[in-house]
Amino acid sequence: MNSLEFIKKAKSGKIDLIKNTKQTIQEIKKINKEYNYFLVIDENPKIPKKGKLKDKLVSIKDCICVKDMESKSGSKILEGYKPVFDATVVKRIREEGGIIIGKTTQDVFGFGSFNVNTGIGYKPPKNPFDKTRACGGSSGGAAGITQLLDNHIAISESTGGSIACPACYCGVYGITPTYGRVSRYGLMDYANSMDKIGVMSKNIEDMALMLEIISGYDEKDSTSIDKPVEKYTQKSNKKFKIAVIKEFLGKGVDKEVKNNLINKLKGLKYSKVSLPLTFKFGIPTYYLISMSEASTNLAKYCGMRYGKHAELKGNFNEYFSKVRSKNFSKEAKRRIILGTFARMSGFRDAFYLKALKVRTKIINEYKKHFKKYDLLITPTMPNIAPKFSEINKMTPLQNYMMDIMTVGPNLAGLPHLNIPSGFSNKMPTGMLVIADHFQENKLIQFARSLL
Repeated sequence: MNSLEFIKKAKSGKIDLIKNTKQTIQEIKKINKEYNYFLVIDENPKIPKKGKLKDKLVSIKDCICVKDMESKSGSKILEGYKPVFDATVVKRIREEGGIIIGKTTQDVFGFGSFNVNTGIGYKPPKNPFDKTRACGGSSGGAAGITQLLDNHIAISESTGGSIACPACYCGVYGITPTYGRVSRYGLMDYANSMDKIGVMSKNIEDMALMLEIISGYDEKDSTSIDKPVEKYTQKSNKKFKIAVIKEFLGKGVDKEVKNNLINKLKGLKYSKVSLPLTFKFGIPTYYLISMSEASTNLAKYCGMRYGKHAELKGNFNEYFSKVRSKNFSKEAKRRIILGTFARMSGFRDAFYLKALKVRTKIINEYKKHFKKYDLLITPTMPNIAPKFSEINKMTPLQNYMMDIMTVGPNLAGLPHLNIPSGFSNKMPTGMLVIADHFQENKLIQFARSLL
């Protein structure tokens, strides 16, 4: 029996993934050899006997710390680093009986839209619907394994679309909560002011349950918001006022992607609204801020405290440069250079500080519409998952432009949810639903109403 036959039998109920955990892990290892979804697999996971998640397999994105399990944010420079503590989200999952099976593949430090910017020597994950195509990034491994395993929930992270994008390309639900809703303690930073931990799942109820468990105030995280958590698992018949953002249905979006979104909303009353500032300035604003913060965060990987080391020769700058040049990926180096430039004296006012001001205006643009509407809707991605051969021909700027739908809500710290909307050329498409701050329950209830 090959791995996919095993998965089919599990889906039909002929095999219990939990009672046969050892066999399940072995089959996941076989799947991983074919699809590259994991960087680390726990061959002897703890099997709790109680808790709301006691029958659930849970994977953790590699940028989130798991005690005694290699956690390197997909990078070569952090190879061998095993945290001595669990991230808060991992701690809460363990307390509710979740079975942590491993760390999923990602773009190095979250730098990418297709999960092809893997660490030196690592392989990019392959789309579960077509192995010649990407899973999306940066959380490609999380989305891919979620599509194949029914009894599985993935814990992931988003800075500019790293949950929504791969969830769309792999045909699963992916929720990115409000900034501060879920503790970031134990998360390896990409861009501090935008990083958010969220959830991917095959069905809406698993997602609601997991989000309810991991949400809430954490005194260990200075950005955590002390605000009551709604009962996402409770169903409601509430009706919503919705609007479609018209700029994101225009030129550059595949026809079938647009058609699938409109068909998904069939029978619902909705308006069309405009977000001209977000559409025009979202991408440059996001990349200026995120690269500036990333270049600062990556300075701590200097070959002295953790991760890769080298023979101590020369002065500090020579040693520092040697370790980083050898172990940082091409994309990481690009973002360090651009981010450092944007923060330099003489350029900081013109680029970085101006980007922060534009972000405030983008937040206000969204807020204006939330005075009238509960939810704003766009396609999640403008296309279906591209082939690796197509990605190889893209320039860095073309890569960055793929995030045009997802950077807006991430810049604004707004909760958003990818809902599978159909298929085009046998590949999944997605609908991105955005709510006001701390209105995750509206996203979940709306997704339920579409079932």
